[in-house]
Amino acid sequence: MMNIYARKSRWKWYLAAGGVAIVIISLLYTKHLADQLVKRESQQAAQFAEAMRQISRLDQDLSCDLTLPARIISDNNTIPVIVLDEYRRIELYRNIGPSDSLSPQELQQALARMVEQGADTIPVRVPPDIDKLVIYSHSNLLSLLRLYPYVQLFLIAAFIAFGYLGFSAARRAEENLVWLGMAKETAHQLGTPITAIIGWIEALKATNEDNPVNLEMLTELQNDVSRLELIADRFSKIGSKPELYPVNLYEELVACRDYMQRRAPRKVTFDFPDPAQHEPLIVHINPPLFDWVMENLLRNAIDAMEGGAGVISVAVRKEAHAVCIDVSDTGKGIPSSKFKTIFKPGYSTKTRGWGLGLSLSKRIVERYHGGKIFVKSSELGKGTTFTIRLPLYRRSPV
Repeated sequence: MMNIYARKSRWKWYLAAGGVAIVIISLLYTKHLADQLVKRESQQAAQFAEAMRQISRLDQDLSCDLTLPARIISDNNTIPVIVLDEYRRIELYRNIGPSDSLSPQELQQALARMVEQGADTIPVRVPPDIDKLVIYSHSNLLSLLRLYPYVQLFLIAAFIAFGYLGFSAARRAEENLVWLGMAKETAHQLGTPITAIIGWIEALKATNEDNPVNLEMLTELQNDVSRLELIADRFSKIGSKPELYPVNLYEELVACRDYMQRRAPRKVTFDFPDPAQHEPLIVHINPPLFDWVMENLLRNAIDAMEGGAGVISVAVRKEAHAVCIDVSDTGKGIPSSKFKTIFKPGYSTKTRGWGLGLSLSKRIVERYHGGKIFVKSSELGKGTTFTIRLPLYRRSPV
């Protein structure tokens, strides 16, 4: 089962690498286009300067054709240009500001801004030996083109994020329906044979009243059937919101310990708080479901010791609005990379495990009790601590 999540994790990295590759390719191609546009605009600026020089020859050669130079100057509707005369005063400007008529102060501000932003210059000598200066910066189109990859990256990231959230919500809804259907069907399927077994036990008791040995076995069988009834009841509660009751947490923890201790290897030691040494700590829980969570944690702790000696301890901490239950073991530990994965359905490190225990525990604690369950700490070869955080029950004022 755990291979599913390993493959899923690899696919996330593959998709991330593909997204990075798309962004890099887009950036490189956009840079190529921007470089080509820079060359083209530089050529247009040079043509603009040459057109000015040609027009300045009109005073010396009245027969020259100025159609092309005039058209070059008039057709420049994108590149911001300011022409300075020999005294470095603004003589001509194009594509500066939102309007064609600017005040001298606005023109000076625009010129200073262009120089500050690294505008290019082209010296132009016009007859008779007058040195003018053409100052130009690149068009807004080039700025937008350079900005395009980042806009594209943002849109792709937003699309992926919204798509992921949508698919995750749909997957969780489908998962919940599967859980509910499975829980209801399991409870229903268990109910019929349990009822029949109870009837057979009562019939056998009636026919073995004089046989103490058989009666003792039937009593143990009755206890096991009662346990099956509890399991069926737990599954039935998964399908609907269970009722919560005020319970003394210390007493409930001891009841869980007593049940699991009888089924654990003798080399495993249980260290739980003694209710007699603590004031009652009331929490609002559904006892059968809470016991299920504790049994899952304790069973996993026993399995983590792999048949060897060890200690399972429980500590209770009271916070301002919650109570925390730390369940610790001295087992093999959990890698930090798996702290969240272990709560996903189907994840299990056991060859025969279904990977449902911790997933169900998370659902019970968070959905039905309004709490949290998480791995507080773990160290390979030394042990693991799980924490259950439950809201503190407060008695309503009379």
